[in-house]
Amino acid sequence: MATTPWNLISGILGVTCLILMAIMGILLKNLYPKQSIQPTLSPDEITEVQKDSDCCSCPKGWIGYQCNCYFFSGELKTWEESQSFCAWQNSSLLWFQNRDKLHFMSSSTHFYWIGLFYHKDKKAWLWRDGSPVSQDLLPSLQKLNTEKCIMYSSSQGILDERCDDESRFICKKELI
Repeated sequence: MATTPWNLISGILGVTCLILMAIMGILLKNLYPKQSIQPTLSPDEITEVQKDSDCCSCPKGWIGYQCNCYFFSGELKTWEESQSFCAWQNSSLLWFQNRDKLHFMSSSTHFYWIGLFYHKDKKAWLWRDGSPVSQDLLPSLQKLNTEKCIMYSSSQGILDERCDDESRFICKKELI
């Protein structure tokens, strides 16, 4: 039976698709390696927080508190990589409307990337969902460099850093 040009083309395209899928699998595996869970809160603090969580069941390695799950990375990533990792986990970089909800991390001395950025067109600091940040919540925000990304430490406040610097980060997953 004679091979038509279309049979040859479809065969070549099929093999090309298989090769591209294999490459994509390898890239995704390297881009998102299995996360080693290294919480930055002590086991005692995690146990205490989980007891306060009355309405949620969080994935392994996440901390439940007030119907939200939080992932405290031990791994260092850029702000963009942190945001991508959180999105991959069906969550977002930490955002908050009230500092009282974060009292469970008051003993942490680390700075973490959070989901706060400066919107140049609106000339305002916004959370990743587009909502504005209350000046009462973070009064020192106006003094920060609008070209940088924001880090948060419950014991030290906020800090602006170059977005391509690597740091720990916190993902937040809402359950309700």
